[in-house]
Amino acid sequence: MRFSGQNVLVTGSSRGIGAEIAKVLGGYGLKVWVNYRSGADAAEAVKAEIIAAGGDAETIGFDVSDEAAFVSAIKTIVAADGAFSYLVNNAGITNDKLALRMKRDDFMSVINANLTSAFIGCRESMKTMRKKKFGAIVNIASIVGETGNAGQTNYAASKGGLIAMTKSFAQESATSGIRYNTVTPGFIATDMTDELSDDIKSTFTSKIPMGRFGNPAEVAEATAFLLSDHASYITGETLKVNGGMYM
Repeated sequence: MRFSGQNVLVTGSSRGIGAEIAKVLGGYGLKVWVNYRSGADAAEAVKAEIIAAGGDAETIGFDVSDEAAFVSAIKTIVAADGAFSYLVNNAGITNDKLALRMKRDDFMSVINANLTSAFIGCRESMKTMRKKKFGAIVNIASIVGETGNAGQTNYAASKGGLIAMTKSFAQESATSGIRYNTVTPGFIATDMTDELSDDIKSTFTSKIPMGRFGNPAEVAEATAFLLSDHASYITGETLKVNGGMYM
């Protein structure tokens, strides 16, 4: 994979899919800024793994839903590296309830964590990257943002909004040499899915044409492609990584 930029911030990268994205991008030679909100030790472990594999990484702790903190983090990265090349907006939460039982705070907490935070990151990236007329952003959405899902009205709204927002940013930034794309993972094998019973796993996999859950590395490689020079003419696109579950 070929990259013209030198560094990347991956939000929510102390564990799960975010951690795998950080490791894969580190393996491709990018300096990775591993973001965490509360899992400092886990973030340090990801950093150590990247460095042990011959890469370069730093940890940077902040809450992505805190606008001032996000702005400050990007300034810290630019001050340290002299550039800000790539951003992966991966951080997010769930707060599942049936819509009839979902309170406004239940809805807005997920919107703020998943969508508003990504807006801040996308906007601030544009401000910084347009100075050098180069950059790429990948927003990690979800198959749920494309299909909806019972009990996840808030999550579906946040991820569906992320897909649409990405297209708008792509249109506004194309002439500045900045690309915005989205990856929509389906069912991915993580610590959370490991806790599901075999019966529930079978129910889910029966709906996936490829007959299995994806793995975090498959999401990470798709993300790396969209950031890379190999995707230099791709912007505003949604890349599905779901085993054919939604086409």
